[in-house]
Amino acid sequence: MSSGLFDIAEPGESQVKDKCVGRVVGIDLGTTNSLVATVRDANPVCLAVDDEGGKLLPSVVEYFADRVVVGRAAFADAATRPRDTIVSVKRFMGRGPADAETTRRFTPYVFATKTGPVVRFSVGDARREVTPIEVSAEILRVLRARAEAALGGPLDGAVITVPAYFDDAQRQATRDAGRLAGLEVLRLLNEPTAAALAYGLDKKSQGTFAVYDLGGGTFDISILKLTGGVFEVKSTAGDTALGGDDFDRALADLLVRKAGLAVEAAGDKRALLDAARAAKHRLTETDSTVVDFQGQTPIGREELDEAIAPILQRTAAPCRRALKDAGLDPATPALDGVILVGGATRTPAVRAFVEKLFGQPPLADIDPDQVVALGAAVQADLLAGAGPREDVLLLDVIPLSLGLEMMGGVVEKIIPRNSTIPTGARQTFTTYADNQTGFDLHVVQGERETVGECRSLARFQLKGLPPAPAGMARLEVTFLVDADGILHVTAREETTGGEASIDVKPSYGLSDEEIERMLLESYQFAESDVKTRLLVDARVEADRILNATRAALAADGGLLPPDERAAIDASVAALQQAREGEDRRAIQAATEALDHASQGFAQRRMDEGLRRAMAGRAVAGVEQRLDADAGKEGP
Repeated sequence: MSSGLFDIAEPGESQVKDKCVGRVVGIDLGTTNSLVATVRDANPVCLAVDDEGGKLLPSVVEYFADRVVVGRAAFADAATRPRDTIVSVKRFMGRGPADAETTRRFTPYVFATKTGPVVRFSVGDARREVTPIEVSAEILRVLRARAEAALGGPLDGAVITVPAYFDDAQRQATRDAGRLAGLEVLRLLNEPTAAALAYGLDKKSQGTFAVYDLGGGTFDISILKLTGGVFEVKSTAGDTALGGDDFDRALADLLVRKAGLAVEAAGDKRALLDAARAAKHRLTETDSTVVDFQGQTPIGREELDEAIAPILQRTAAPCRRALKDAGLDPATPALDGVILVGGATRTPAVRAFVEKLFGQPPLADIDPDQVVALGAAVQADLLAGAGPREDVLLLDVIPLSLGLEMMGGVVEKIIPRNSTIPTGARQTFTTYADNQTGFDLHVVQGERETVGECRSLARFQLKGLPPAPAGMARLEVTFLVDADGILHVTAREETTGGEASIDVKPSYGLSDEEIERMLLESYQFAESDVKTRLLVDARVEADRILNATRAALAADGGLLPPDERAAIDASVAALQQAREGEDRRAIQAATEALDHASQGFAQRRMDEGLRRAMAGRAVAGVEQRLDADAGKEGP
């Protein structure tokens, strides 16, 4: 046995892949932001995802006719190109067009169809159709590229985290997105479990902990017991359609009401949501702020707290259920700590609510944005057999019961929720009618007793049974849930030995053929695609600096002496000419030349702007303004 054991498996069942021996990462594919982390010198660290050293990649994807933009640049355009810029795509993973998520208030997207098995966004000037899987794959490609640049070569594998309450369809969608992005997905790891792992290893903690995970679009609560290196998930609950995005909608509703408007008259929905989100961030640090909506609308923290109170109350029931399932008294839970995960937990009202709910102040000394990625990196490192850590065993659970449809549309649960995974169960059924020659098997997931209230996962048939009286045939059905929480079903008729099986891959999204086609195309056109993208990126950067320079000259050209103005004009003309060509390097060189030529001008503009701002103002007033600006940062 390896000295470093970390496996979501039964004790002794190693799932380590021999080929994964080098560059492995953990990825937190988040609703609002995504991160990638690795283990260096036995410590997990998040890698930079942009040139400024930032660790958070906004989970935002913008589509143009000739390119796709991911991250901060896409987020900056979300308000001006709301229909072509997909934000919070995680909330659509594994969902169909009829799902409630597509009809939420302020949803700005154009959906290609209202029927069928999968959500499809209509984006870009050509109204291209993309699925949530494809959008998520764009985010994963950027994380993969950044990780490969930082680690010096191709990745050997990745662990991707998912909300604990993701159902089978959502988990399969996440795995497909990783595959489409060119990643070998070693494992899907529940987010609260990853957070507890990172926290427990860092703090050497022992005892029973609750992990309260409120992200941008999902909520999870998990109860874990940490004892001697064993991380045992006792229970889990949550809501995959509840998160910080709902805070934004609630604050947007408040702004609309304060302005005396109907939602339909509120104008640009994306701009309104962005204004609400920015106000929420500021109110994390300050007691009041002003929102640029229908004039200058003041908002106080108490108003925000009141607006989001009903949303926070929706997290209480899953918390009480998880405590009860773990054998704890919801009224007086004997917990050794409550761990906060997710950017939405930075909101003061959330922390106050959690403290009241669990009867103790929550633990948040590890960055709630990074802790999930750090835990995933540890998992990946130990799956690769590279981590020189003490033995660690993680026993995770399945979040929702799995079963079969019976006659009359009722559900027979085969594997109950909170069963430790990997797990399996076997049950025998018989025929309902005389001379029945086959079985139709309908696999469902959920806690309700009727099929209509549960999620349909798959259907398959076992045929060829000899005609016999009802009750004579014996059908043995086996459910196996692997370490990723994905289900495999086998049905065997004992009399004839006939057998049928299925790996449950719900029909919510891309078929195997579609995935293979896109993978083959990505390989076939890889070189030309890279060249085209690099040229487009160079032109975009050239346009940016040209527009900025022209605007600066129009506004403050008088600050320039004639000789310096002539040098800048010449550089602008040279860049414009290079930009029209096909030589990427020439465009980059001309861009750098203009940047160099305008450095002195930029400095003078900054000095002049500072002089204007300071003119006639007291030092105390400037300090107050700087403090207010600092308070704009938040979750």
